[in-house]
Amino acid sequence: MKITNLTQQLSRFRPSRRQFLVGAAATGVGFKLAFPARKALAAEGADPDPFDAYIQIAPDNTVTILSAHMDMGQGCYHGIATLVAEELEADWSQLVVEGGAGNTKYYGNLAWGGVAQGTGGSSAMFSSFDRYRRAGAITRTMLVNAAAESWDVPAAEIVVDKGTLSHASGKQATFGEMAEAAGKQPLPAEVALKPRSEWKVIGSETFRRLDSNLKSTGRQNFTIDVKLPGMLTAVVAHPPLFGAKVKSFDAAPAKAVKGVVDVVQISRGVAVVAENTWAAMQGRNALAVEWDDSAAEKRGSAELLAEYKAAADKPGLVAAHTGDAAAAIAGAAKVIEATYEFPYLAHAGLEPLDAVAQMNGDTLEIWGGHQMPDLYQAITAGIAGLTPDKVKLHVMKTGGGFGRRAVIDGDIMVEAVETAKAIGWKAPVKVLWTREDDMTGGRYRPLFVHKVKVGLDEAGDILGWDHRMVGQAILIGTPFESFAVKDGIDGTSVEGVNDTKYAIPAFHAEVTNAQVGVPVLWWRSVGHTHTAYVMETMIDEVARTGGKDPVELRRALLKDHPRHLAVLDLAAAKARWGEPVPEGLHRGVALHESFGTVVAEIADIRLEDPANPAAGFRVVKVVCAVDCGTAINPDQIRAQMEGGIGFGLGSVLHEELTLTAGMVDQSNYDAYLPLRIEEMPVVETHIVPSENPPSGVGEPGVPVIGPAVANALATATGKTVRVLPFAKGVGV
Repeated sequence: MKITNLTQQLSRFRPSRRQFLVGAAATGVGFKLAFPARKALAAEGADPDPFDAYIQIAPDNTVTILSAHMDMGQGCYHGIATLVAEELEADWSQLVVEGGAGNTKYYGNLAWGGVAQGTGGSSAMFSSFDRYRRAGAITRTMLVNAAAESWDVPAAEIVVDKGTLSHASGKQATFGEMAEAAGKQPLPAEVALKPRSEWKVIGSETFRRLDSNLKSTGRQNFTIDVKLPGMLTAVVAHPPLFGAKVKSFDAAPAKAVKGVVDVVQISRGVAVVAENTWAAMQGRNALAVEWDDSAAEKRGSAELLAEYKAAADKPGLVAAHTGDAAAAIAGAAKVIEATYEFPYLAHAGLEPLDAVAQMNGDTLEIWGGHQMPDLYQAITAGIAGLTPDKVKLHVMKTGGGFGRRAVIDGDIMVEAVETAKAIGWKAPVKVLWTREDDMTGGRYRPLFVHKVKVGLDEAGDILGWDHRMVGQAILIGTPFESFAVKDGIDGTSVEGVNDTKYAIPAFHAEVTNAQVGVPVLWWRSVGHTHTAYVMETMIDEVARTGGKDPVELRRALLKDHPRHLAVLDLAAAKARWGEPVPEGLHRGVALHESFGTVVAEIADIRLEDPANPAAGFRVVKVVCAVDCGTAINPDQIRAQMEGGIGFGLGSVLHEELTLTAGMVDQSNYDAYLPLRIEEMPVVETHIVPSENPPSGVGEPGVPVIGPAVANALATATGKTVRVLPFAKGVGV
């Protein structure tokens, strides 16, 4: 589907004349606030109101906030609730947050220009900051105006606190009691947002996450928990090689399994539909499929790496160019050369992919981890032969995403809808992937090779830097190529290199887009996962070669970037950089900007056997400093830094996904090893005070930990790990 066609389909969502809208000059979007009176108007024959948005107040005083962003555990529901509560003056106990979908005007991601709804790029709080505070302020104003009219008192005399409106006369009402009258109020032309000095909720650490109790008691519902009357369960037999297709299949052995209802071919394989999950899995095991692998990818990791290394010796597309790096390196007193290898990585979320599809009258309903709702709505509408407004999305909490649920072709949603359609829509269908399906099903962090040359003068200062990258581009060949790929260069391949803030007088970077049939996708922090590692370990190598302190070298190279310096200085101060390191420990530093946020991390490691570095090491402690603009939920920021550090640490220590003759070698956690709990270091996070708009925290902690640990290890051993994961060359 072309992006222009998608835009045309989404443009059908026009607000009706009776929808409760107010223009927002600061953000360019509209607001709709749902009150009981508004629903009553629809019942009286007004234009239909198919999409609820932002805030709904029920008679029982529950305030439901509909989030434009999907919560995958990163806590954006908590952050958005905080923004609304600050201006609405709601009591924390009355708040409920659910996922909203179906209207780009309300839910378009403002970090993406508002043209599509989606959660990614650590943009939820940036996109929501003004939008949801304003929604809260408008709602409060209308409640106050309704109370003033009902009580015949000046609006300025009404006090709003913890979900209650009150007046000195003794009159009082809850939000729920006043919602009916508030729904009949005209929208205020202007609302004033609180100055920072009056914030009570934003920046506070008093309020527990709204979902913490549900999750800790096992009562949080995920897509895997969805149960509908008469629902069937399906698993799909996918090709064992990427790019292979169904040639023929024999459904009889599968249908002979008790509980199997049907076997149908869909675009991505053969779906076995059954009364329960076990029957579906057993039916798939019995299914006989012949695959056409004539167009399949049959190269293994070793062959791909050899090709990538050869490509790195040849010119690529120019991604950045300042000065004459080649001449500077040719005249250098010292030259550092390095080649880095990064494997494919799986997302490995705890909840594998799943979705539920049901045709309800003339409306298609889909339950799932809708990370890019507009796309899924348009794609599935096409499959079902409907217009997008006839597709209702139920946005579910998910047990981990890390980018895997933002799939441009609809992925699991397509499988669920195609399967339900293939059986004639006779029952709701839940499509489940097993862990093995998920691990071998593609959509990986791309395999990458970097080749770097850095020339130094006699004093150890950088004269020139030449940087070549080879790997698959994520966005080439997708609907996003037209605006996300420039001159053949996918920004997600080179981010973190082409935009480095280090003052390097002659800098040249190139990228070669590898042509491989393995499906790739953004993975938590995307290109920064490999670019930060190369940049930061090379900077440390420059420091060691030139006899410079790694922090002081970074300070010199970042002298024109005060924000980066502030983060680096805070981390260095809290870690007591420059003081003697405790006996037996070795220390490394790294700093990187991603998604508008600057993070510095200083890692302490201990060798298991100082006399034998190959015996392994343990990361003991990480001191992290972060500037993410306005800190909406400081404790949540710390949690995301801790989670990102653990996620990133596991990826560099153990994780790799390899191919042999085109087939994936790892299929579960026994062979693909995320970080184990005993490997998690103590993490100490410090937040730089800021009045800038909020920037991302879900991803920026990830890229920095790898190079910080690698630099600590290089301090201990004198060698930089260049082939990841560390387990390949170091005993971990």
